[in-house]
Amino acid sequence: MNIFFGGTFIRKEELKEAGIDYPIKLEYYKIINENELTKKDKSKYGIKVVKTEYIENNIKTEDKTIKYLCSSEQKIDEILNILKNNEVTPIAIKDVISDISKSSLSI
Repeated sequence: MNIFFGGTFIRKEELKEAGIDYPIKLEYYKIINENELTKKDKSKYGIKVVKTEYIENNIKTEDKTIKYLCSSEQKIDEILNILKNNEVTPIAIKDVISDISKSSLSI
């Protein structure tokens, strides 16, 4: 089950610096792996990041899902807050998760 955690639009100043003149929205979802609750080797929680670009007469979406990330809902919420506050896109998610797992947050 996917639960909407939060969303944000990338700041116009950042888009202008990158030469982008259209809005980009980021959405973050908490995944609860209900069917996997009985399996000991699978984590209960995951994440999904969706990027939507609103280009003239065209909407382009990109997403990345990490289905099994950790067993703690508190930690998954902390991770999602980090991703949202730093406007992490789907393409960067694996690197950011790797950095988080090496930090004191430890997944």
